[in-house]
Amino acid sequence: MSEASVNRFASKQTAFHEIPVIDVAALVDGSDPEGVARQIGDSCEKVGFFYVKNHGVPSDLVKRMYAVTEEFFALPEDVKDNVHVAKSGPTVRGYIPPSAENADQDKKTADLKEAFDYGAKQDTVAPFFGPNLMPADFPEFEATCDEYYAAMRTLARKLVSGFAISLGLEPDYFERIQTNPITIQRLLHYPPQNPDDDQAIGIGAHTDKGILTILSQDNIGGLQVQNKDGEWITAPPVEDAFVINIGDLVAKMTNGKYSSTVHRVVNESGAERYSVAFFIDLDFDAPVETLPTCVDAEHPADPNPFTCGEYKTQWFTHVYPHLRDEPEILTAHG
Repeated sequence: MSEASVNRFASKQTAFHEIPVIDVAALVDGSDPEGVARQIGDSCEKVGFFYVKNHGVPSDLVKRMYAVTEEFFALPEDVKDNVHVAKSGPTVRGYIPPSAENADQDKKTADLKEAFDYGAKQDTVAPFFGPNLMPADFPEFEATCDEYYAAMRTLARKLVSGFAISLGLEPDYFERIQTNPITIQRLLHYPPQNPDDDQAIGIGAHTDKGILTILSQDNIGGLQVQNKDGEWITAPPVEDAFVINIGDLVAKMTNGKYSSTVHRVVNESGAERYSVAFFIDLDFDAPVETLPTCVDAEHPADPNPFTCGEYKTQWFTHVYPHLRDEPEILTAHG
């Protein structure tokens, strides 16, 4: 793939001024998936972001996830360094220190966040798959991560089926290429930032790179989404709701019909901010190609398909120094 492949795909978002809220109960329980799918499709086409409520994830689980997240980031630096992402090899999971990543695609700012990446546990080590690095003597951390991951995976299946229906596809269209998808559950800590420093930011302007993101944010706020006119629209916390956004792979597969929207986090609250994001992509070998329902005479299929694994390999190598130094780490998938 060319270097341009890691850049943002074209989208058709509008000059929206708020993020819609969708009640997904009828999608989750199966009583009216088509009705919810229409709302999802409209939001994906115009905004690329929406909230979901009545999603079926227990609020107690979310609270427990935040409790262990805060406890993890309060651990001594040497304990967190013992699970540094560079020690995970091709699995690419673990602790990411502050300023170790720069999400801004134009490199205008430096990220202040620190993160911990976690995924489905597998015995076999391969690019983006394998065991998780876990801090010692903290069993409730792993147990809660496992439970939250399972809940996110279940919700993601429902939401992805809604995407498929909204695009005139069979409900399980994406699930057939998500039998063992690349996933990341990312815990995030944003320290307060200096409002007078325009070079440092919680996380810089970027689009997500995969299929779907399910974000839980605490009550501090700071998430901002950019509309077509370049205006930054606040996406404030909504009680018992998740923020959903689609990534570059969906924009690619829908021929730009659905928006992969630029967003950032600005934490000028003076308080510590925490969030938990779940990212789901496709299977490693799944093709990323134009969907059949997104092709017509004026919008031909993209002639340059690639696999999800190729895309993720290029992007992760772009982000992490240890992968650039040892590119062979991500060359074989077993």
